[in-house]
This record gives sequence, C-alpha cells and structure tokens, in this order.
Amino acid sequence: MSGASHQSVLLRLQQMEERFCELEARLAAPDATLDTAAYTRAVTEWKSLEEAVAAYRAYLSLEREYDAARELLDSGDREIAELAAEEVRILRERLDTQAEALLLYVIPKDPMDDRNVIVEIRAGAGGEEAALFAADLYRMYSMYAQRCGYKIDLLYVNETELGGFREIDFTLIGRGAYSRMKFESGVHRVQRVPKTESQGRIQTSTVTVAVLPEVEKVDVKINQADIRMESCKSSGAGGQHVNKTESAVRLTHIPTGIVVECQEERSQYKNRDKAMKLLEARLYRMQQEAQDAEIASERKNQVGTGDRSERIRTYNFPQGRITDHRIGLTLYSIDRFMAGEIEEMVRALATSQAQRLIQGT
Repeated sequence: MSGASHQSVLLRLQQMEERFCELEARLAAPDATLDTAAYTRAVTEWKSLEEAVAAYRAYLSLEREYDAARELLDSGDREIAELAAEEVRILRERLDTQAEALLLYVIPKDPMDDRNVIVEIRAGAGGEEAALFAADLYRMYSMYAQRCGYKIDLLYVNETELGGFREIDFTLIGRGAYSRMKFESGVHRVQRVPKTESQGRIQTSTVTVAVLPEVEKVDVKINQADIRMESCKSSGAGGQHVNKTESAVRLTHIPTGIVVECQEERSQYKNRDKAMKLLEARLYRMQQEAQDAEIASERKNQVGTGDRSERIRTYNFPQGRITDHRIGLTLYSIDRFMAGEIEEMVRALATSQAQRLIQGT
C-alpha cells in the first residue's frame, strides 16, 4: 500500500473515531431531542464503528511503541541499541500487518456481507477421489463454521459408497457468514495419493464450490406459476429415512431451467421451504451475473470473479501446502487448514480485495 493510500486510510479512520466519540457522548447523556427511534439509530451506528475504532486505536498504540523503540537506537549504548534494533524490526512487521488489516474498515461494505450463506460443493474431475475431497472440504468448512459460531443447516446430500459427496449443499447461519465465505467460490484442485490408489501415485482432482448469499423476498421475485414441484424419495448411500417416504422435494424454475432439490428434512413442507431459498439464491446470482456482464473484464482484476470454472486454489498434500492462485499466497499448514484453520487465508483474500478497491483497480 502506497504512503498516500495509507494516509487516506488513517484520515478516514480518524474521522470514524471522531464520530464514534461524538455518538458515545450523546448516548451517555441523551438530550430531549433524542427520541426512541433516534436513540436506536445512534446505538446502531455506534456499534458499527466500534470494531474499526478499536483497530485504529490499537494501530496508533503500536505506532507509539515503534517510535519509542526507534529513539533507543540513538541511545549511545551499544547493547541497548542492538536490543532496540530487534524490537524495531518486530514492531515494523506488526505495523505493516496491522496497516493492511485497517483497509477492511474503510472500503464500502458489501450489503450482502452480514447475510447467511448457501454453499454448494460438487465433485468435479477425478471420480471417487474428487467425491472424497468434496467431503473433506465440507468438513473443513464445518469446523471453520464452528470456530466462527455459525450454525450449519444441510439442504441436499448425494453421498457415495465410500463416504464421499458427489454433491452437498448447506446453509451457514450467522452474522457475517457471506463476508467470510464469498471468496471460496471456484474450482479447488487437490493433489494427493488417493485412498483408492494401490500404487502410491499422486492424482489431481477437482471440486467446485459455489457460495451464494441467502436472499430476501425483496431481492428476487418469483412467479409461483413458473415453478414445477415434484415430490420424490430421498436418495443417497444411507440414512434412517432414505427411500422410505416421498419427503424429498425437487423444484424446477421453468423459465430458466434451474432445478434444485432438498431432502434433509422428514417434512416435505420444510424441504420445500429450504428448496425455495436455494432457488431464490441461484436466481439472484443469475441476475447479478447478467448485470455484471458489461464489466466482466474489470471484474477479472478483482479477487476472483466467483466463476465456477476458475481454478482458485491448489491443495498439495505431498508438499503440505495450500496455494491460492488469485493472490499468490502459499501456506505450509495443510493439516491445520483442513481442520478449519482457514482464517489467515480468508483475511488475506479480503485484504487483497480491499487494496484493489482503495487503489481503484
């Protein structure tokens, strides 16, 4: 980030802190003009600034520590100067990291960021190994969701005999779910020796992930006459009520040909409700893609286009690394990553996008 960009970020954060203090004082001693509605708005705005202000103040505190350490470099005492030099190096690294994080608080917020998110995982090239990796990705996201305090609601599962998933659709329920998951859309490539491989040869397989914000009724309008509903028995490799009752629901949106299924509830009514949410999300995505078609070339400069054909990440198990091709970041912690410790990657992708938005590219 250039010096000018950094200064503009700090100036914006300073203004946010001033507004935060103004609201804090007003809420501590509300005047007669602050009615219930105005008070609620003030509290909401104050809370929306709280995290950014805390990060800004932490940065300023770190900056003061850094300046103090730099002064010790000229103390005249060689031993103190050597210790100070190491302290300066460490604090400089922390300042640079914190400066990158500050970007996230000044860019325009995506209105979808706080929404629940629907995630669709499908096995791609690689047969059974791709299905097994799809199951691995689902477990990874499940453990990450637990770390974030999100609830998981299954929508549709098509399981293989070996425990893999040809397809699995689920909802992550919790504030900020879309903001954390939106960069996961695309093709995930895995390189490893499959469990089904007897010769120990490394195989490359792919899994596609689609991430859709859960939409509200006002976001997309669906004519019920355009929907064909079919009830069917649940399918899959097992389960207590699989193939016993016709509780599964398949919805077809006739104008677009989009088909969605849901079978995870015993109640047909609940399955239909979940299927409708999935259909609405897919239709909303289709609408957004149509609107964005004119600026497709510009979107390629952003952190991923969300296109399902885009290879976004490689998981190389023999080398123990994960590489995200959009930002060129490689992490050598594949075991922890697959156990749901993906926050470092999530933050790096969000920060990269913020940098591009700040720079106007």
